[in-house]
Amino acid sequence: MDALSLSAPQLDADQAIRLARETFDIEVGAIQGLRRRLDDSFVQVLQAMLAVRGRVVVMGMGKSGHIGRKIAATLASTGTAAMFVHTGEALHGDLGMIRGDDLLLAISNSGESAELSAILPAVKRQGAKVVAMTGRLDSTLARHADIVLDCSVEKEACPLNLAPTASTVAQMAMGDALAVALLDARGFRAEDFARSHPGGALGRKLLTHVRDVMRTGDAVPRIGPDASLTAVMREMSSKGLGAVAIVDAHDQLLGIFTDGDLRRLVEKGVDLRVLSARQVMTTEPRTVSPQALAVDAAGLMERHRITSVLVVDAAGVMCGALNSNDLMRAKVI
Repeated sequence: MDALSLSAPQLDADQAIRLARETFDIEVGAIQGLRRRLDDSFVQVLQAMLAVRGRVVVMGMGKSGHIGRKIAATLASTGTAAMFVHTGEALHGDLGMIRGDDLLLAISNSGESAELSAILPAVKRQGAKVVAMTGRLDSTLARHADIVLDCSVEKEACPLNLAPTASTVAQMAMGDALAVALLDARGFRAEDFARSHPGGALGRKLLTHVRDVMRTGDAVPRIGPDASLTAVMREMSSKGLGAVAIVDAHDQLLGIFTDGDLRRLVEKGVDLRVLSARQVMTTEPRTVSPQALAVDAAGLMERHRITSVLVVDAAGVMCGALNSNDLMRAKVI
């Protein structure tokens, strides 16, 4: 083995920074080139994807395959039924996953991937539409495709002009552009995105309602308007909410008394023994509906600098309560 190959590589910091900047410039230029060349073929692809009765099947080999997996995942999470099929596996049985009512999005920078070229005739015989995402409009893939998306780049960011760099950035950007345009055409909303991501932070924020996290039944501190302040404090301490709801015999909300209210009474030197709940409560407290999003309840508490909020139904009847700790446990905040 050459002695030079055994030595530790030496990093030239200035050279590294220069190459990084050149890489950014080349890849930005690749995306700008896509932007300039965008034409009616992009619209045709969108129309075909919106009209497809089956799924968008994404395929590619090598680095294009890695990009294809990401594109398929982005499409699927934004409202377009999509999946990735490994091109090599398709040659050995997985081609049966593609049906005539699907659309094949085939990705290859050269357009001459042997595996893709072998698959295309079988896909066409099934009647599936083929969209090519390629850097060569005269390639085998482009000639067999129904619609071609031009993802050509002037050069790769690799100093050897060999490693897929700018070309994969262009493919990724084109895939994102398709996904964004499709979700807009479908009227895809944040709530729809959350349903595809129930385990993520966005899913929790957009799918968790107040009714899912609020305290109910005996866990809700409540007391009648004629109760003594001593009884009010006992109820507040036992339930650990930092507040007590004042309700009538039918659980109609009349007011609220908080630990902050208690501190203010103490500071004034008021004789607490002679006061009733009715005399110390705050009328028309901040409330939320059980159907409200938990994240909206959190916003209400933050805006008004309160740590708990009462939950009432459309008729003004108390049905629950929650505080910031409840929202933190649910990972809403």
